[in-house]
Amino acid sequence: MSLSQVSTEILKAERASSRAEGAVELIAVSKVQPNERVLAVLNQGHRVFGENRVQEAEGKWPEFKSYCPDAKLHLLGPLQTNKARTALQLFDCIHTVDRPKLATTLARLAQEIGHCPPLFVQVNTGLEEQKAGITPNAVDGFVADCRALNLPIVGLMCIPPVDEEASMHFALLAKLAKRNDLAQLSMGMSGDFAKAISFGATHVRVGSAIFGARVSPAAAQPNE
Repeated sequence: MSLSQVSTEILKAERASSRAEGAVELIAVSKVQPNERVLAVLNQGHRVFGENRVQEAEGKWPEFKSYCPDAKLHLLGPLQTNKARTALQLFDCIHTVDRPKLATTLARLAQEIGHCPPLFVQVNTGLEEQKAGITPNAVDGFVADCRALNLPIVGLMCIPPVDEEASMHFALLAKLAKRNDLAQLSMGMSGDFAKAISFGATHVRVGSAIFGARVSPAAAQPNE
């Protein structure tokens, strides 16, 4: 596929679900992609990108943002507390708030810096030991705690298990979001973004379908 083909498929999925055109934001996942591929997508006019690691993003995105000041960068991978300050300053949105310690760290730093980007709570819908995320039965309490810290929680995010039907995970995330009065859902990747849109995704994370196969394997958890 290509950027234009993915955009067309998103539009089709929006129409099929009777959703407004443009209701879904496409995050082009640029992790471990060569700079020339990222630049090519920027030159096609796309402006919303996702990275998994703070260190990798730190090494390439300041230059890209100087080239395209209107580019927006989303953090899609796990965030260590010692990288939280950098993340708040570099990213325009963080999708992986997944534990109380990180929430309190972000709240403290946000007060110091005077700024905090929109945040998603990551939910481990498959209860997978190797994945980060709040368990579904802990979401309500964790969202309430984040709100008490004045964190700008805007939605929920999930990565369904690769060996399970994604639909039930998308449906669960949508149910949890509705119960907590959260309007945004970060779900759906290269192989299932159309299905995610049918369950209400507002942000889909697509990498290989836009950029092609990665040049090197990523150590971080899958996010596109």
